[in-house]
Amino acid sequence: MAHLRSDYRFGFDVRVRWQECDAQGIAFNGSYLGWLEIAQAEYFRNLGFSIYRVAAAGYFDSAVAKVTIEYRAPVRVDEMLDLRARVARIGNTSMALEVAIFAAGGTPDDAALTTMEAIYVGFHADTGQTRRVPDAIRDMVDNWETAGEVLPLARFPELAAAQG
Repeated sequence: MAHLRSDYRFGFDVRVRWQECDAQGIAFNGSYLGWLEIAQAEYFRNLGFSIYRVAAAGYFDSAVAKVTIEYRAPVRVDEMLDLRARVARIGNTSMALEVAIFAAGGTPDDAALTTMEAIYVGFHADTGQTRRVPDAIRDMVDNWETAGEVLPLARFPELAAAQG
């Protein structure tokens, strides 16, 4: 798993809120899953579509199969965080999303305060059966991760229709 800010193309800033902290003002462990969700949603929004809309439209839905979190340094209430995300692997039915948390405003060589890896498995919500990650999503992710370019959604009519 990547540990430097420069290992990630995509980032999104959030502020640590009091509700995410314990009485000492340090973020509690459950907060990190919320930040993982934000990073995931914003990563795909950056590519041009909402994971929530395409799931609701029946195009592609996924469920979390595994999450690994490594806490390296605490974060505190009111600090600004830079959530960095990348899709590290896409299998037949699964995707591995890596998220690293950095203090906002740092340098490319900063080390992560926390790293997370989530494995998402595509499935059919009505039957519970696994489903293949669509080629459109594979192509969009691959192009972003290798070239840093967002492909036009119009190039993928089924995904565009699901986006609405």
